[in-house]
Amino acid sequence: MNIATQTAHQFTGVRLQIDSPLAFDEVLRRLHEQTGESTVPLINEIAANSVSSQEFDAEVTRRFVGRSGFMIFAKIEHSTWISRYGINRRVLRIILGNPLFAITMMREDISAGLFAPVETLLVENEPGSTLYFVRPSTLMVTVDNPPLQVAALELDRKLELLVSSITGL
Repeated sequence: MNIATQTAHQFTGVRLQIDSPLAFDEVLRRLHEQTGESTVPLINEIAANSVSSQEFDAEVTRRFVGRSGFMIFAKIEHSTWISRYGINRRVLRIILGNPLFAITMMREDISAGLFAPVETLLVENEPGSTLYFVRPSTLMVTVDNPPLQVAALELDRKLELLVSSITGL
């Protein structure tokens, strides 16, 4: 008889908080300047219609990848609904990544896909804004896997470079 099993991998994520003197709209403008934009269904459509991984890579890069190497997949606006509970400031969750980054980690451990693409949270403050994100390597590398660690640290570097450029860090 086949029986399902459960395995727990405890890990510690590192959440970073960047307090920026730049206004919410300026950080968002800079983000859009540095990134492309796509959707997961559109990426999947391109994959389904590509004859090779090389063709897929080229098409995704040509159509969607921004200067930073990232593209925005989704934005979740929390501002409207949280105002019903007395929180009156702008809060935007931004999901961004690049399937060409993700595959470097998912080749090493398919479960790295649980945290790809990455997420950020942009919050309006007076004055300025705060950007939160979790360092991807602290989420993706939960067991000893040196090749995954190398790939995830490279994603950390790319994300932190983008964050620095949009927040003025």
